[in-house]
Amino acid sequence: MKHSTTQQTRRGHRGPARRIGRSLALVLPVVLVLSGTLAVTRVNWSGNPSDSVLTATDVTRAVDAKNSARRAPQDVLRDQLLTELQQKDPGIALTHLQQVVNDKPSLAKHCVAIARALGRAAVRIYGPTRAQSFARPICDTSYAAGVLTAHG
Repeated sequence: MKHSTTQQTRRGHRGPARRIGRSLALVLPVVLVLSGTLAVTRVNWSGNPSDSVLTATDVTRAVDAKNSARRAPQDVLRDQLLTELQQKDPGIALTHLQQVVNDKPSLAKHCVAIARALGRAAVRIYGPTRAQSFARPICDTSYAAGVLTAHG
């Protein structure tokens, strides 16, 4: 015999409060971590009042400069070639990629990934038609594949 007049809900249907609670349980820790990280970067840890605001970009630059010696050679090469692609053109970057792979065969296994990255970057900078005009048979036409994936 039931004494209650309220309708009992089934376990699977506990209402919107339950859904909101679950959403907050997932989102709240992320928000707290990010806000704490940003707060720490704004604290003046040096004791020098002129350096009172430290931005996340400053932290990233400092870490990049410190870790540049520890970066993998293929990552350094990729970044150099992407910079060269932006400053000059993809043809020069692809020629240098081929030269480096010929000089250092240990980088040959990374040639496909680097050439595809160059192809994707060329599409962003030059557009798909002009980027494709620089294609060469380097690393099994991976540059062309990168152009195609960025365009398609």
